[in-house]
Amino acid sequence: MPLPVDLSSSSRLDAAAVRSGKLTNVPSDHMAIAEYSHGEWRKGRIQAYRPIPMPPFALGLHYAQIVFEGMKAYRRTDGSIGVFRTERHHDRFNRSLRRMCMPEVPYELFADAIHGLVAVDHGWVPDGPDSALYLRPFMIASEERMGLKVADEYLFMVIAGPFRPLFSRPLRIKVEREYVRAAPGGTGYAKCAGNYAAAMYPTKLAQQDGYDQILWTDALTHSTVEESGATNVMFVIDGTVVTPPLTDTILDGVTRASALEIASTLGIPTVERSVTVDELRDGIRSGSITEAFGVGTAASVAPIGSIGIDGVDIELPNVPNGVAQQLKKAFADIRFGNEDPYGWMHTISERSVKETV
Repeated sequence: MPLPVDLSSSSRLDAAAVRSGKLTNVPSDHMAIAEYSHGEWRKGRIQAYRPIPMPPFALGLHYAQIVFEGMKAYRRTDGSIGVFRTERHHDRFNRSLRRMCMPEVPYELFADAIHGLVAVDHGWVPDGPDSALYLRPFMIASEERMGLKVADEYLFMVIAGPFRPLFSRPLRIKVEREYVRAAPGGTGYAKCAGNYAAAMYPTKLAQQDGYDQILWTDALTHSTVEESGATNVMFVIDGTVVTPPLTDTILDGVTRASALEIASTLGIPTVERSVTVDELRDGIRSGSITEAFGVGTAASVAPIGSIGIDGVDIELPNVPNGVAQQLKKAFADIRFGNEDPYGWMHTISERSVKETV
């Protein structure tokens, strides 16, 4: 059953600014919210965007029981709006929640909150290409209690805002040999807030040296590639798309999984295996590695132009119609076009918009 809607009494929407791409980093008019207590979810609703009441002793503020997802809704060529891979994001959200000792969110609540919010704030979805309404489902422990414990009360919310591409040029990334993003047995595979906070300082240092992002390596030897910044990473090695295998230190990216499936459909071989820093250095220099790119919800498919390894920047060749561009086009055809051979898009039609509002 759709969530009840309490419409905002005033809108901040500037439709022309949304269309032109000038309206970014601005929350849409509404948000979805539900409360968990006494072992059940209740009071699910869509309401005006506003600050949330949070006691200073809320456990999530002190012990980081906070999990989030990143999703997007796209305005398609037929006028409808499509949300990309709701089911897959829901699965990953619950995996993260389990790791953080937090109650799972039922699919019906997750989907109704996301799809209902998009329907209510449909005017905030910008036109393509590459533009979207960014969706941020998240959950925080809201129980007011002193002392370390697993919380018994939580808030699940979905907020949204117009989004434009993060990167307009090939990325410069630095192989990180000192700091660690995730260690075996930790929370690296979960989208929990602490993972991202811990990455900020080494990323800031890399950016001060002129890099866009970090290429993380394994915690034990710093010799094997894992992720790049907030994205998974892929390489084209001798014509094959190679990406590190999923472990408990690597996030199971929805874009990563989708890119592997699309590549196979396009007849491009794919392999999930470890890639060492030495192989990366030698492969770029010898020409066996022709492309490197990040894949993630925010970045989509982001080509990498150079990689800094132990103080030496190694440039990758410019491949105008390479694998990265083929994948980027395929994603755009699915997200913005009318063809969805994989069944990944949940369509929010004009009728569902009218019924919601």
